Amino acid sequence: MTTAQDLSHAHRLLASWYADGDRDDLAAHRRRHGSLPVLDVAGLADLVEVAGLRGRGGAGFPTAVKLRAVAARGVRARRRVPVVVANGCEGEPASRKDAVLLHHSPHLVLDGLAAAADALGADDAILCVHTGEPGLGDLRAAVATRDDRVPARVVTVPRRYVASEESALVGYLSGRPALPTTTPPRPAERGVAGRPTLVDNVETLAHLALIAHHGPDWFRRAGTSDLPGTLLVTTGGALRDPGVDEVPGGTTVQAVLELAGGPAEPVQAILSGGYGGAWLGIDALATPLTHEAMRSAGSALGVPTLLALPTRVCGLGQTAHLLDHLAAESAGQCGPCRFGLPAIAQDLRAIVHGSPGAPDAHARLQRRLGTVDGRGACAHPDGSVRLVRSALRVFRHDLHDHLRGLPCAGAAAPALFPLPGRAR
Repeated sequence: MTTAQDLSHAHRLLASWYADGDRDDLAAHRRRHGSLPVLDVAGLADLVEVAGLRGRGGAGFPTAVKLRAVAARGVRARRRVPVVVANGCEGEPASRKDAVLLHHSPHLVLDGLAAAADALGADDAILCVHTGEPGLGDLRAAVATRDDRVPARVVTVPRRYVASEESALVGYLSGRPALPTTTPPRPAERGVAGRPTLVDNVETLAHLALIAHHGPDWFRRAGTSDLPGTLLVTTGGALRDPGVDEVPGGTTVQAVLELAGGPAEPVQAILSGGYGGAWLGIDALATPLTHEAMRSAGSALGVPTLLALPTRVCGLGQTAHLLDHLAAESAGQCGPCRFGLPAIAQDLRAIVHGSPGAPDAHARLQRRLGTVDGRGACAHPDGSVRLVRSALRVFRHDLHDHLRGLPCAGAAAPALFPLPGRAR
């Protein structure tokens, strides 16, 4: 378990920023890490497997498995040369880790993209970011300075919550709308233009580059057996100095909050894993940031975000704000999203308002959560269900008062966390 006192060896992805408050150009990047070694897919996958790298985009899927799946499909599907996609579309409104990484360490991401493309024999390497992303010009300039075998191309994607889901991204790059589709087939089997496609989060590819440069043993010097290496965590809410920090896997929730300056006012709960994550009570502050530990605490690591909720507002009211946003951001392609999420949001609002029909709304809500969970075309409705269930658990005392019609001064508070396209 890592505490705030054990973080001096965690400066890897953002080493240049921690060292001198600047970012490395290509020459400085090469001085820091050396030239990128050329590895075949077997060699790269073996290194990544030994390192224990898991995806940093939310699902935590083993990266070596994805590499091998794309390579195997490329062999079976003749003339279907693989494509490699770096997903820098940060659809999670609470997170800024990918934007910070691309701003401060673009060449680590581009090294990872190049290493994967070379290993897989790909002829197309695509870096996706959202339309209107600040620093887009600097990112394209960084790409232009490189001489990779497969030059990366930067593609902008509509700024919507579900547009960065991997099947939505593959669809958009294939000329279709940026909407999720049912799986299988997965991108490794049939991705961009029907070709085997590796889609990895930009932080995952940056770690892949570090492993290629420095080896798996070096990579494992930070983190835990469940989550080796470091991770970027976004903090927000009622903290003195929120932002993005790089910490070893296994760092406790408490330690990350201390890095963000600690609470600026009394805190009652922490929202972890983004808006499709879960609420944690303050009794979970000692939880390490690993996949297993977060599951045991009733949450998920997801996109690593920790948002501190002050005691002056109602947790159920804030959850209702988030669910309104999630319902509005769905692709609207399946029943759980089109009908289930708006209905759940309506029930939650009835509870928050403490109306005479709140007990009936609570009973409907419980039924609807069970009906929606696991039945969507993508994971979007599942995340929304997880958020609401955690709110009903963590704020159970508030729920009891709402169902009895007791007043709640904090229920009328505006949304504290970022909701794109809405008043904050």
